[in-house]
Amino acid sequence: MEKIHILYFTNWLYPRFSGPYASSSLDHEPLRGGEILMGYECVSIDTTDECVTATASFSKEGKLLTRKIQSKILIGADGAGSMVRKLVGIDLKGEKDLQKLVSVHFWSKDLGRYLLNERPGMLFFIFNTEVIGVLVAHDLTQGEFVLQIPFYPPQQNLEDFSAEICKKLILKLVGQELSDIDVIDIKPWVMHAEVADRFVCGNNQIMLCGDAAHRFPPAGGFGMNTGIQDAHNLAWKIASLLNGVAPTSILATYETERKPIAVFNTALSVQNFRAAMAVPATLGLDPTVANSVHQVINKGFGYILPSGMQKAILDGIFSIGRSQLSEFILNENNPLGSSRLAKLRHIFEEGKSLQLQFPAEDLGFRYLEGALVPDGDDVVPAPELPTGRRRDYVPCADPGSRLPHMNVKVLSNFPSEETISTLDLVSENKVEFLLIIAPMEESYNLAQAAFKVAEEYKVSTKVCILWPADTVTRVQPGSKAKLAPWKNYIDVIEVKRSLDSSSWWSTCQMTEQGAILVRPDEHIAWRSKSRAVGDLYSKMKIVFSTVLGFESMNS
Repeated sequence: MEKIHILYFTNWLYPRFSGPYASSSLDHEPLRGGEILMGYECVSIDTTDECVTATASFSKEGKLLTRKIQSKILIGADGAGSMVRKLVGIDLKGEKDLQKLVSVHFWSKDLGRYLLNERPGMLFFIFNTEVIGVLVAHDLTQGEFVLQIPFYPPQQNLEDFSAEICKKLILKLVGQELSDIDVIDIKPWVMHAEVADRFVCGNNQIMLCGDAAHRFPPAGGFGMNTGIQDAHNLAWKIASLLNGVAPTSILATYETERKPIAVFNTALSVQNFRAAMAVPATLGLDPTVANSVHQVINKGFGYILPSGMQKAILDGIFSIGRSQLSEFILNENNPLGSSRLAKLRHIFEEGKSLQLQFPAEDLGFRYLEGALVPDGDDVVPAPELPTGRRRDYVPCADPGSRLPHMNVKVLSNFPSEETISTLDLVSENKVEFLLIIAPMEESYNLAQAAFKVAEEYKVSTKVCILWPADTVTRVQPGSKAKLAPWKNYIDVIEVKRSLDSSSWWSTCQMTEQGAILVRPDEHIAWRSKSRAVGDLYSKMKIVFSTVLGFESMNS
């Protein structure tokens, strides 16, 4: 039996292993840390209090073989159709079958050059009397594209989307002569908006990450952003557990923190998708009508008709629908066309179509509970409902929020000091907490207490003394004296964009008497708004024990 620290099952059937060298009792090469095995599929999962045993199948010399691998943690990052999720019996909740599509991956440098010169862009919704599709430009310079085409099985099947047929569809959509279309792949897929019931199971040993935990409509980039955020949230918690810094209960906070964000982003992506569909609906091509017609043919009177006749009826109805885009109808002299064009202009002018930027959601999401300490007077707000409209990101230092950005200059005794972001103060290569304070006597005392508690918990902690703009120019010997014998600290000074720019503490909506403890994932674990007084050691011990999950074990 092979033993490792972490086993990841990712999409494309490539599991990845992390951990030390492990000997094998089977006739296979031993596993090593960071190894990727191609063509393996998870077929069963068993758990005990000590470990997870995954059985993976693979093909070798024409034979189907299996391999058992033991790990402390198993991560299902194996996509929307996650086999890990299915094997552990986690259900999805939400809206199914929003739309069926065929994805066509192709190359054409001719198309890339045309778009770069005439219509540069990344996303193109194309509607004409012959075909409808969404063209995504992955690389205009190299000419790499993915085309999404509505798909209506069983009347349509993949044979209706052969490489040659797809080339013709691309030419009809683009309206340009292209001599170098190279179709790489053609795959059907179904758009869902669902979130897993659980992100963590099996005694905090099995976790779902990315599309395995949530699947969204591709409207706004929420799938990738939310998946990356999942990994960012989970990485430092796993590292803390494996390094002996935190108990297994810290992994339960992954679901506590990430699931509400996934639920919110699912609703927002659905709203954004439906906003995008308002454009064809205004033009007389309402996708909900098309889907209803398809349902009637599948389950209504059309079900008794021969398949060929069903296809002919569906094609005929869709052809009539696309005729709404003809110049005969869609022009200013036609009352119907003029009305539709006016409504279309209103949609764009009001910003009610597809939105591609969501800074408040991408940067401003906040964890309300989990590996953090809420403010003592913090009233947990009611869950905010997504509006589907762009909202600006407003920095703040509420527990669970992302650390705000500000340019700061590292103070040193050399002529040229380095200017970095406050986000760069968080270590990127180890599990380390960051305590940000102002150069005040009480705050230095708080930092001393934090260092003592962190040493007891064996967790690395760095202190940042953040000086107001234009107050000092070199390293301040006072910090060294006030923090001795601890040496893991850094002096930085604010770099303001202009004279009227907000100070650091104003940006955080705090005063300089406060302090901010930042987690390794750049989210705020705890803050103090007021001057540090009282038993600071006991205060910091409660903070670290709560964030690391020890307090939950004792409660």
